[in-house]
Amino acid sequence: MESRALREVFAGHADRLLVSATKSMHGHSLGAAGAHELVATVLALKHGIVPPTANFTAPGEGCDLDYVPNHSREAELHTALSNSFAFGGLNAALAVRAWQE
Repeated sequence: MESRALREVFAGHADRLLVSATKSMHGHSLGAAGAHELVATVLALKHGIVPPTANFTAPGEGCDLDYVPNHSREAELHTALSNSFAFGGLNAALAVRAWQE
């Protein structure tokens, strides 16, 4: 469903997105999980390194985006989206932009 939502929102641009999931590296820390994801997102912007989706073996049905499998990747990043999907339908999406001096 997440991949489908990204395709619906970003349309043709979805094929250029770098999609990463860090939860497999830091675990599910309940209420702090969204904060961990946001910190990873901000650090990715700061350092230009997209964290990997660790332990990725094969995409599931309907999952056809670039999930940055198993190894981080350098990239020129300007904007990122941190999605948090929690228990009971509590969801948040935060957009962040790199600081330009």
